[in-house]
Parts: sequence; structure tokens; C-alpha cells
Amino acid sequence: MPEFREKVDVCVVGAGHAGCEAALACARMGLETIIFTVSVDSIALMPCNPNIGGTSKGHLVREIDALGGEMGKNIDKTFIQSKMLNKSKGPAVHSLRAQADKAEYSRAMRKVLESQDHLTIKQAEVCELLVEEMQETSSDSVSRRIVGLKTFTGTVYECKTVILCTGTYLKARCLCGEAITYTGPNGLQAANHLTDSLLELGIEMRRFKTGTPARMDRRSLDLDRMEEQFGDEKVIPFSFSTDPDEVQIDQVSCYLTYTNEQTHDIIRANLDRSPIYAGVIEGTGPRYCPSIEDKVVKFSDKDRHQVFIEPEGLHTNEMYVSGMSSSLPEDVQLAMYRTVPGMEHCKMVRNAYAIEYDCIDPKQLYPTLEFKSIRGLFSGGQFNGSSGYEEAAAQGLIAGINASLSMQGKEQIVLDRSQAYIGVLIDDLVTKGVDEPYRMFTSRAEYRILLRQDDADNRLTPKGYELGLVDENRHNIYIDKIRKRDLLIHYIQNCSVKPEEVNSLLESLNSTPLKQGVKLVEVLSRPQIELSQLFEIIPVLNDFIKAHAIRKEIIEAAEIALKYSGYIERERMLADKLSRLENLIIAGKFNYE
Repeated sequence: MPEFREKVDVCVVGAGHAGCEAALACARMGLETIIFTVSVDSIALMPCNPNIGGTSKGHLVREIDALGGEMGKNIDKTFIQSKMLNKSKGPAVHSLRAQADKAEYSRAMRKVLESQDHLTIKQAEVCELLVEEMQETSSDSVSRRIVGLKTFTGTVYECKTVILCTGTYLKARCLCGEAITYTGPNGLQAANHLTDSLLELGIEMRRFKTGTPARMDRRSLDLDRMEEQFGDEKVIPFSFSTDPDEVQIDQVSCYLTYTNEQTHDIIRANLDRSPIYAGVIEGTGPRYCPSIEDKVVKFSDKDRHQVFIEPEGLHTNEMYVSGMSSSLPEDVQLAMYRTVPGMEHCKMVRNAYAIEYDCIDPKQLYPTLEFKSIRGLFSGGQFNGSSGYEEAAAQGLIAGINASLSMQGKEQIVLDRSQAYIGVLIDDLVTKGVDEPYRMFTSRAEYRILLRQDDADNRLTPKGYELGLVDENRHNIYIDKIRKRDLLIHYIQNCSVKPEEVNSLLESLNSTPLKQGVKLVEVLSRPQIELSQLFEIIPVLNDFIKAHAIRKEIIEAAEIALKYSGYIERERMLADKLSRLENLIIAGKFNYE
């Protein structure tokens, strides 16, 4: 049979959250890019939870956006509820989380890909990577490089770079009790052939597992018996380029209920039918997103666990049962769900299931996400042993950027742990490796005060502009924001206030009144005082903000910079000290013994 061949610059394998960001980055940096997916209908699919962001994950989305990625813009267009988490704590751990309309999120991202110059979408299963030997040199241990790939139908795509973003599709199988289905998530076709090619190339593979809860028919739930959960009154967008007025929408509610001892008794009585406890599942699951079976076994002292009922979209009755993922048989699932208040008569639209899939040991990668053993082969997302849409998108973006820089003969980028949560994520993966699906937490970052989600554009937008992923207009908006923030900081540091202007407020907050005039910054430094409270009692401050058209997010940025200046400076000094040590070169023949 004659062989059909095409030539492109970059091939991206997989069109999930990692693949979309990787492909868009490559195309926007001017490279002819083709993105492969087993189903065009699964582009940016959200097979599990219907939300973007959350604790630390919201930081990642903000960083993706600051670099010129798409996830933040897409969720701003398709969310149905939004909340800023951890508002009672310090700004370092404030994290945005939005419920998505899952179908609209996927549709909107597909439209972005279809409209992008230099990018082609192809429905095909990639089954083989094509590699050629390189001449060995004394300075370079890499002896092979990517020259293309082959699809299951036999078409060869010649290219110089391949980015693997296969998600949970490689040799995937779904488990629900004794029933095993050899498919990818949501019953989509698995990718069964690429693993063999990777093994032949000497790439070390491993088997991981994740799971998802059932989806219920909203009409079968008694939501009045649950606690209604509302979104924020004033919505903050994920993307720094989204107009805040555009995201002030009528939001839908989520609902909170709880498991109970009856639920737990049913689970304990049927553990022998769970693939996890029966030894049927080979893969390692995520410790921080356990199934309800794991929760009941490992936290036996708890008499109940939270269950959030979340809508999957505006045009569906499906409700996601967050907190109760499971791989128990269907009859056990229904019995256990029906013990939960408000779910006594629930009807399942989709069963809960566990899914096993092939992924790699990420220690085989450089911090640029390029394989050490094969030049031009990059990877991102759950294929690298991580979990979560946001972790995947962050890696996909960096893999796409570095694949493009590599082809352009430019130095690849590595984000430092003090620069971004993305830097923490990738550094953890490629240096420590993983023995379970990796999930990001704020506690993983040493420099949390430097890595606030409100400050992501200040840290990364200049880099995105330099790469060509942030356009001139957006860069000008960023420059204007920083200019106005610094202008407001300077004003607050130099504006004087009299005791009679602020003492009533201070006394109402049980804060020591002033005896003489001080700079405004001294009043703001008190923990009880917020800048918004001072607008009402200091007219000149309010007039200054209006005169310079300083927006709410700029005011908050200035307030954080002033209130936490000592902590920020201390962390910056520590980060700089560690950075100097990291740049010390250790002799190649150093005896570590």
C-alpha cells in the first residue's frame, strides 16, 4: 500500500487541556502545527469535575493567562458560577474557582483552535513515533531525534517536534465493580497503540488511576434538603484581559449535603466488590482526591463527608456528585447515593467509574519538558504523571513554548520556583518524580507571598510579551496597570492624614487612635484597616483614585504591596540567595560519596 506523507513543523498528540495550550502556543509563535485527537468532539473535554481553578489551581490558571495561554479566557466565557476561595486568609492563598458549563467550555475552546492561523485539527490515532539516530558528539549525550509520527491509518507526518499530551487515553480501561470497559473517559475510544512505540524507544512507562463520581438527573434530587451554595456577589475574572463588567452574570447555585453512617455501612459491606480493594486495579490513584471507598476506610473516625452537587451546564439536567467518586458496582453505587440527604430517589445518568491509563516517569524529562533521550520530543499533562485540568494546561503551555523556541534555535525557558507555581509544578515533577498522580497545593511553594494569584501578570506577562504570546494591546494594558499601581503606592506613602479624619474609624475597629498626623501608609499598615474603608473618610484619596481612573484590581494590588512589603522583601531576599546557590557549577567529577 502506498504511504501518504505530510510535512508540518509541530505535531501535538492529544487535544485535552495540555494539548490545546501546547498547540495554540506553537501556532501563535508562527509554526505550522497539527493537533491529533481520537475524537474532535473531545477537544478540551472535562470528563470529570465541571470546574476550573480552586486552591492553588486558580494560581496556575492566572499564570497560564499571564503568559498568553487560553484557559483563563475560555472559562471567563463559559462559567456559570464563580467564587474566590480562602478569602478569610491572607492574599497568598486566595484562589479563584469557577463552575463551567462543560459543553460550552469544550465548544468555545474548539472554536479558538479552529480559528487559529497555522493550526490544523486532525481526528486520528497516533500509533508510532519516528526517530532517527544522531551523530554522537563529546558535548551532547542525546543520540536520537524526532523526525515524525505515524497514525493508525498509515499516514506519516514528518516534523521536527512532537508534543505528547495523551491525558488518560493510553491503553485506558474503565472499571465499575466487576465490569471492565476498554475505553477512555466518558466512553471515548482509547489509544491502544502508542505505548508499544514508546516502550520500544526505551521510555519508562507506568500505570496510574483516577476516578470520577456519578452524574444524577437533577429532577430526581430534592435540592431543598441541601444547603444552597451561591457564587460571589462581585465576580472576578480569571483572565487579566477580561473586562470585569463582562463576567457579572446571573449565576447558578451548587448544593451541599453529607454522607452518613448508613452510607458508610453500605460501602464497608461491599468493599470486596470494589476493584480497588479486590486487587483488580493495577494503577496508583491520587492520594489527595480519594474515592469515597478510600475516605471511608482511611478516615474511619469521620461520621460524615461533604458532598457537593454541582450543575454540569445550563442546558442539561446532569448534576455532578463531587466528593463521591467510586468504582463500586452500579447496584452498590445507587444504594449508597440514595442514603445521602436529598438523594433518596436519585437516578444516575452516568455511573461512577475508575480509569487506568499509561503515563511516564517525568524524571526522564528536562525542566523544559523535553525528553532527555530524544531531541525534539516534549510532553505535558497527565501523561507526565500529574492530575487536574490546570496542571495539564500549564505543562502544555510550557511544552509548546519550548518546542517552538527549540525549532527557532532560541534558548528554552525554565520558570524558577520563585517565579511561578508552574515552576514549582514542573520542578517537582522532573526532579522528584511521582509515585501517584501529582496535584498542586499552595503548600508546595516555598515563596507563596511572591506567587500570589493577583500578581501573576506582574511576574509573567513581560515574558509572554517577549515570546510573542501577549499582544501589544494587552501588554500596554499591563504597563498601564503597573504604572497606576506604583502611582497609588507613592501617593499613599506621601499623603498625610490628621487624627480627626481617621480616629472615628480607628475607635470603631478597636484600634489605637492617632495623637498626631501621620502618613496614610501608617494607618493602612494596621491589620484591621482596609484601603476601601479609607475612601469614605478621606476625600482627597477618593479624588486621586477617580482622577487617575484606578480600577479595583489595581487598588487591591497596591494595598497588598504596601501591607505585606516586609514579608515580600524577606521572601525575595531568600529567593535571590537560593538562586545564586542554584547557579553554582559543580565539577563533573565531584565525588558525592
